Amino acid sequence: MSDSIGVAVIGAGMAGKAHMAAWRNAPSLFGSTLPPVRLVSIGDVYEPLAAQAARRFGYARHDTDWRAIAAADDIDVVSVVVANTLHREIVEGLLAAGKHVLCEKPLAASLEDARAMAAAADAAAARAQTARVGFTYRRAPGLAAIGQLVEDSTLGRVLHVSGRYWTDYGSSPEVPFSWRFAGAPGTGALADVGSHLTYVAEFLAGEVRSVNGGLFTTTITERPVAAGHVLRGQQAQFTGEVATVENDDYATFNARFGGGTAVGSLEVSRVAAAHPNGLVIEVFCENGAARWDQERPSEIGLALRSDGSRLGGYRQVVLGPEHPYVAGGMAMDAPGVGWGQNQMFEYQARAFLDEVTGNTTDPLPANATFDDGVHNMEVLDAVARSAASGGASLDVRTTEGANA
Repeated sequence: MSDSIGVAVIGAGMAGKAHMAAWRNAPSLFGSTLPPVRLVSIGDVYEPLAAQAARRFGYARHDTDWRAIAAADDIDVVSVVVANTLHREIVEGLLAAGKHVLCEKPLAASLEDARAMAAAADAAAARAQTARVGFTYRRAPGLAAIGQLVEDSTLGRVLHVSGRYWTDYGSSPEVPFSWRFAGAPGTGALADVGSHLTYVAEFLAGEVRSVNGGLFTTTITERPVAAGHVLRGQQAQFTGEVATVENDDYATFNARFGGGTAVGSLEVSRVAAAHPNGLVIEVFCENGAARWDQERPSEIGLALRSDGSRLGGYRQVVLGPEHPYVAGGMAMDAPGVGWGQNQMFEYQARAFLDEVTGNTTDPLPANATFDDGVHNMEVLDAVARSAASGGASLDVRTTEGANA
């Protein structure tokens, strides 16, 4: 990897395509000093999808077995974007083969697997390999701007947080059964979008120390079985059989952050009709408040006590080159041009390449570690145990088997 970096993506679904495009575009961001990136392979067990994605995004070839990517001498960096239950085997295999790995969240399907993966990442780090988990929303310019306002005391100490992540991909009973609907309570909406919402809230308010009020519901208890391979949003042919939904369509919980003085309420759903991707976070602080909405990603709402009572209420702040990730991070980096979630994957990929190459000239903030991924899952596990206990209050740091 002295003169170029070979990259591959395992998983050719929706999020996988975001990774494919991100590796292609990352070297063009921020006047990059990175070596050339070679787009080598797209891996997916469904060969037609892998082949189509490789052609579309300009990758040299496609593979149907992740082991071929692990064994390939021309691949250095790999994104793992497959079902959570497959993460551990693939990630551990890639690390053993000497690859640098960027794994999608949540880190694994269980805490046991996540902790094993973190141990494998520690061992790989001793061999100068990089293993990171994709907490993509930390790259949202609006969230990063609010984070700066908290950090530099403009907003001041966080008092409480309100967050929701409402999605509607499961709102129709005609959506076919898939791996997303299988698994124990807490592996549904909570693991899928709640993992995002949790680290976003922590990004602004500090690490979650305890949770209470965990509550799950499953509103659509059976789903039709598709005949053949179906991507999200595609029309499906059905076998006539139905499968039982095993996990949560909706979840909510309360959290205590940082030193214990900041609290918050978080809510997630995959059956929230008319909300395709409705992540909203609102943080209330000593000196004011701020709000970010994924459906309006090019702005934040900001209210400061220093504005005076006559100017009370949120004012719109249109993000531009003076805010994080914007200047040099988009081809058109002018105020008000607009951007969205796809760019966050590009910033994430660029930051990963910074770490892999040891770039110290113009590096972006580092990605989340596998230990961060384990903590994220410890929070989700505490929520699941709270829900199973009728909303009991649980200390995340005393989750059974947790690292000290």
